[in-house]
Formats: sequence, C-alpha cells, structure tokens
Amino acid sequence: MKKNIINKFIFAGLAALAFTACGEPDDEITSNNYSRNFSPVNLEARVVNQTQIRVNWTPSEGATTYNLEVYNDSMQFAGSPVKTATVTASELPVTLKGFEGEENYSIRVQAITEGNDSRTSKWSGIAVQTGREQIFADLTEADLTNTSVTLHWPAGERADYITIKPGDIRHDLTDAEIAAGTVTINGLTDDTDYTAVMTRGTKTRGTMKFTTPLNLNGATKVEAGADLVAVIAGAADGEVLALMPGEYTVGADAEAAYKYGSLAISKNLTIRSAKSSDRAIIRGRFQISAGASLDLNQVVINGKETSGDQAFNYTEDGEYDHLNVQDCEIFGFTKGFYYVNKAAKINDITINNCLIHDIECSGGDMFDCRAGAILKINITNSTIWHCALERDFVRYDDKSSNFEGVQPQITIDHCTLNDVSNLAGKRILYVRFAGNSITFTNNIVSNTLANFSNQSSTAVPTFENNNYWNAAALNAEGGAGKFIDTTGRELDPGYANAAGGDFTVSNEDVKFYGIGDPRWIK
Repeated sequence: MKKNIINKFIFAGLAALAFTACGEPDDEITSNNYSRNFSPVNLEARVVNQTQIRVNWTPSEGATTYNLEVYNDSMQFAGSPVKTATVTASELPVTLKGFEGEENYSIRVQAITEGNDSRTSKWSGIAVQTGREQIFADLTEADLTNTSVTLHWPAGERADYITIKPGDIRHDLTDAEIAAGTVTINGLTDDTDYTAVMTRGTKTRGTMKFTTPLNLNGATKVEAGADLVAVIAGAADGEVLALMPGEYTVGADAEAAYKYGSLAISKNLTIRSAKSSDRAIIRGRFQISAGASLDLNQVVINGKETSGDQAFNYTEDGEYDHLNVQDCEIFGFTKGFYYVNKAAKINDITINNCLIHDIECSGGDMFDCRAGAILKINITNSTIWHCALERDFVRYDDKSSNFEGVQPQITIDHCTLNDVSNLAGKRILYVRFAGNSITFTNNIVSNTLANFSNQSSTAVPTFENNNYWNAAALNAEGGAGKFIDTTGRELDPGYANAAGGDFTVSNEDVKFYGIGDPRWIK
C-alpha cells in the first residue's frame, strides 16, 4: 500500500538525462573506486512559492560539503552558473531564492572532502521549471469598487501591461505607475469574478483574482436588525437580498423553550452579505418548502440557542432545484447540517468554500437524507471540524424505489475534515441509495476513529491524492469497514492551531501536493 511516497526516486527518473550532461553513466553506476566520494543520490528539486527552489539529496558517506550550481537552461549546464552555493548535510534541504518565473533551471551537486580534491565526486543533476511570479499584494476592501480595482506591487518592479478578464481589458503601465507600484483600472462590472494578470515580455509577474462588490441597485438592501422573516415573506421570487453588516435575529414562537426560530423559504431567493469584509450574521434556521431554492453567499449562520434541529430542513414532499451555500460560516446547530425526511427530489446541494464547525449531531447525522433523493451532493474547498461527534458524516438512506432513474453523485474534494464522526464504528459515507457514485479526492482527514463505510451498497469511491492523519481506519491495512483508501498518504499536516480553527498547513509535502482546503496552503 502506498504510504507517504514523496517522489523519493525523482532522481532515478531523470538519471539518463542527468548523466548525459554530467558524465558517462557507466562510470557513475558501475565504478567501485571507493577512493573518491560517490555522487549524491536521490537528488530532488521542488519549486516552492513559485520562484524558489528547494533542493535535497541523500548525503554521501565521507563527504564534508557539497558544491551546488544552478544554470539557466535545461540540463545543458552551459556557460556560467547563475547561482552557486557550498552546502553541508546539516543544511539540507536547502531553499534557493532569486529566480525568475516560468524559466527552466538545471541544478547539479557534487560531494567533496575538504583538503582532498581527489575525493571530489562527479556531478548529479536535475532540472525544474519555476512557476509564475506573484508580486501583487493582497487586495483590501478599499481597493475594490463596483466598477474598478486598485492593484499594488513592490514599487519599481517593472512590467509592461495588465490584462483583466472577462472583458479583455488591457492597461499599459506608465513609468509613474511602475515607480509607485500601483494602478487603478476602471470599466468593470459589479458582482463579477475577475482575474488580473501582470505581464512583462512573455512572462507573468503577478496574478490576482477578485470579485467586484455587489451593486446594491440590483438587489434589495436590508439594514441590520431588520425583521428578516418579514423581509423574506415580502420578497419576490428570484430576488437578491443584500444584508448590511450586523446581526439578524429570527424570533422563535413565544411558547418555545429556545431563543431563535426559523426562516421559511418558499420561493427562489438569494441571501448574501453586502460587504464581504463585514459579514451579516443570521441567528436562526432555514425551513425549505417544495419548489423553493436557496442561494447563500458570504453570511454567517449561528445555530446556538435554536430548536436543536438542523440548519436546513426540507419540510415537504415534492421537487426542489438547489441549495447553494458559498463562502459561508455555519456553526452551533445540534442535530446536523441538512435534513431530508420527506419524499423530496432535490437536483443539487452544493457547499463550497465554507467553514463548518461545532455541529454536534445529537439526534441526527451531519448531511442527512432519509426519505428523499438528492441527485448531486458537492462538498468542496471547505473545512469541517468538530462535527458529527458520534454520528455519521454523509448519511443517504435508500429510497430509490420511490425515485425511478435517480443515481446520486457525491463529490467531496479539496476539503479539510478534522474530528468528524470520531467514534469507532461510525462512517464517513453511510450511503445506501442504489446506484450511487462517489468521488473523494484531495482531502485531508484527521483525528477520527470513523471508517469509510460498512454498507454493501456504498460505491467504492474514486480516491486520489488524499492524506490521513490519526485516522487509521480509513487507510491502514486491516482498517475497518468495506474499503479503505490504499492510495492515501499519512503525513502530519502540522496545523497552526486546530483547536482555534486555524488549519494552516506547515508540512511542505502536504502543501506541495495541494491537499486539503486551499485556504490553508500558504
């Protein structure tokens, strides 16, 4: 079973090319001349932070230091090196800086013994290509308007022009803008995802993705403290509600023992924060009736002191289009995230770029469908922690006889799942609906006793590029359940502060392979 394989033999894959440039292969492979150092083996070069190169190798016995040279070519080692260094084994791996983006570089290393030149080894070599430069500074709210963006980079760093897409807007940079390291570009459209690219010659110097703020002229502005129940009741089908910063409390029935109630969604609505940097907070739940769909964007939903039920409850038999939850934080609910205990046929439930935490799941499972059919469940680019403490993660009971032709597709991708379903015998995928298919890719799962599934009807997922830490039942040989992920790695992600909700990854290999919620890879 594949365990913690991190390209240990990348040098072997390039051996023929490397030795063609650095010496005769037969001399290196067959020589028994122990009077000289052997060439460094397992030479590895990785590009980190786009334009830095991390180099590592297995130290040679008897060597005291190593000569390292970098050339601006692809295994030619022609002319003079652009960078040289003398490295000791204790300094490995060594990270080299100062390279240009989108360039080919060749690195070669030889083992030396100080004071004895006759023991100097032949060279070992490898080639890499750097990534695209990123010299743009992060944007602030002040840098964005409905129709413009102000971009910043280190003063004096040169480039020729900036393009923005969609729209194919091109701005040729002036000497004054380059000297100041800033430019404002107009002509954009509100509530639009853009990508700005800075170019010099044929090289990219910076890429910045951003979304222009919502133009409130196209939505209903809702002031903080407004009666959200009344606002939703009076909204037109398809309306966008833009919530100004503040807290929106949903009152409970006067006789209820809990403090906050629910919002009845009986039409197609979008609810979003007007300002992404200061998000609206909703204290309450959502009750969704037949024919309705709901889009939530950049809001915080606090379930504490509600009835103890799920955040999203489907209340009627019938057909539903979608539930789309984007870039939200949701926490504090007792029973679970969603609950489908009616003969409801839902086209799509998508949860993307979200933070979901502290949902105990007492009396229910996390993503819980018992009597309905959800055609597509997509959970992506999200972090979910301290949830379903002693319950199943995705529960999907078999009501296929009531929904002819439905074959559910479940996708969980680029997520960080920590302390979920943390009880022996509980399942990440308690899926029984006939004809299901599952994709489970690029995820970190940590600190759980759960297995994947013990159900014969749960499809074996498509597994790829996952990492398991302190989660042995999911990928260890002999692990519990119907199947395990035999391709998974076992690397400690090195979370910055999991207890505090900071899952920033410090493990360079986890970052290199791009595993988990992308927000934590920095």
